[in-house]
Amino acid sequence: MKRFDLTDLAVPVIAAPMAGGPSTPELAASVTNHGGLGFIAGGLLSADALAGQLLATRALTSGPLAVNLFVPQPRIDANAQWTGYAAALADEAQRHGVQLGEPRYEDFQWQAKLDVLQDIRPEVVSFTFGLPSVVECNRLKESGSTVLAMVTSMPEARQAVGIGIDALVVQGPRAGGHCGSFEAAAVLTDESLDELVTELVRDTDVPIVAAGGLATAADVRRVIAAGAAAAQCGTAFLLAQEAGTAPVHRAALSSPEFSATVLTRAFTGRYARALRNRFIDAHEAEAVFGFPQVALMTAPLIAAAAQAGDPHGFSLWAGTEFRSAKTAFAAEITAELAQLVPQRS
Repeated sequence: MKRFDLTDLAVPVIAAPMAGGPSTPELAASVTNHGGLGFIAGGLLSADALAGQLLATRALTSGPLAVNLFVPQPRIDANAQWTGYAAALADEAQRHGVQLGEPRYEDFQWQAKLDVLQDIRPEVVSFTFGLPSVVECNRLKESGSTVLAMVTSMPEARQAVGIGIDALVVQGPRAGGHCGSFEAAAVLTDESLDELVTELVRDTDVPIVAAGGLATAADVRRVIAAGAAAAQCGTAFLLAQEAGTAPVHRAALSSPEFSATVLTRAFTGRYARALRNRFIDAHEAEAVFGFPQVALMTAPLIAAAAQAGDPHGFSLWAGTEFRSAKTAFAAEITAELAQLVPQRS
C-alpha cells in the first residue's frame, strides 16, 4: 500500500488545522483541490462531528484528506488553582451574564476519534501537544495514513522520529494559536523557524514541514529553499472566504485597534499567540497552566464575547504576520503563497 508522501503535493502549501471554527471542510477541500493540503482540525470535535467533517470534505475533493488531533494531556488535580483563577474571572462572567465552565479533565474522545480515523482512513493524520503511542502510530500507518507530529525543538523531534512518525511539522515562535510543545509550561525557545528547519533537515531523515509566521510567498520560498517539503500556513487563511473564522475575529484582524500579538495562557492554560486585548492585559498575570481545564472554564466567556461582538473578550489567535492575511477565496491565497516556488509535476 502506497501511503501519501508530502512530495505528492503539486503545491507545497498546507492550510494549518485551526481548532475552534476557522478550519472547515470547504477550506480544507479548496486548498487540496488547488494542489496543496487542507486540514480538518479535530482536536476539539466530538468523534461524531469529526467523522461528519471528514465525510463532508471527502464529498468536496478527490484529493488527500488530512486531520489533526490533540494528544490528551496529563491529569492535573489543582482545585485551589482552578478556584483562584475562577475568582479572578468573576468580573468577566458578570460582564457577559454567564457562568464559568467547569474545569474538568477531558480527553476529547481520544480513543473514539482514533477509531474514526481507522474507519475513514484519511491520507494524513497529525498530532499536536505530544505523541500517540507506538501502537497507535503503527495502527494508523497500517490503515494507510501518513502520520505527522508537531514539534518545537530537536529533543521533541528525536522523540517523534523514535516512535516511527513519518514527517515532522516544526513550529517556530512566531506562530499564531497554540504552541505545540509537548510540555504546556515549557519555556519557549527563541530559536527561529529557519534555524529549526535547517537543523532538522540536516539531522533527521524524515520530511520537514515548516510552520509559524509564514504569510507571504517569500516566506514559503525561503523555507522550501532551506529544505522543507512544505510550508504550513494558518493565519494566512483566517480571512479566507471558506474559513469559519468568527466575525469578531475577522474584524479584529483588519482593525487598526490591534497592532501586536503576544503569547498568553489566560484563555486556555497553554501558551498561545493572539492579538493583544483587554482580557489578556487583565488576566495574564494571574492565569494558571492547565489545558483543557482553563479552556473549559473560559469557553462560555469566549462564546459570549463572540455573540456580543466584543474583540476584547475573545481569543483572537493570530501569528506575528497577521497584517498579511487578506480576504479572498482559499484558491487565490494558496496560489499566491506558492507563486515563487516551482510547481511540482
